Amino acid sequence: MGVREDIAAARQRDPAARSSFEIWLLYSGLHAVWGHRFAHWLWTHRAKFLGRLVSQLNRFFTGVEIHPGAKIGRRFFIDHGMGVVIGETTEIGDDVMLYHGVSLAGVSLEAVKRHPTLEDGVVVGAGAKVLGPITIGARSAIGANAVVTKDVPPDSTAVGIPAKSRPRGEPGKAVDSAALWYI
Repeated sequence: MGVREDIAAARQRDPAARSSFEIWLLYSGLHAVWGHRFAHWLWTHRAKFLGRLVSQLNRFFTGVEIHPGAKIGRRFFIDHGMGVVIGETTEIGDDVMLYHGVSLAGVSLEAVKRHPTLEDGVVVGAGAKVLGPITIGARSAIGANAVVTKDVPPDSTAVGIPAKSRPRGEPGKAVDSAALWYI
């Protein structure tokens, strides 16, 4: 997991990106992910207080709240970022993209797996809420402002309140973030 890989993922997913330098310097979503990696390292190396401190500073500077216990894969990209909340037991696979205002939240006060799992290649639209210990299958898309409370199978699209899922076009094809405009 490297900075160059993250910048390349941002360039690939954001048509407004003009240069790698601009992304490195100005993309708060990437800054949030980089800060999370440090906070997560502290969290998993028995420095939980320091991990929380780093995550809160990260939230202050980026507008993105990622609990240091969350597990995040490679090439994770948060576009725009402001208002994103990712809970402690969330698991995010590789090549996942979130837009602003997304919540990956829990619905239980028990100390168990209470946040969602997003498998590889998932795209979550602006303002969507993914709630509870559910799984969003690989290469699926969650539409803007959807409220998802049930598992979504791989290669599906979920929209609405409460969200209903349906199969996407071609199974195994990567999610195109532009497809969210047509959901």
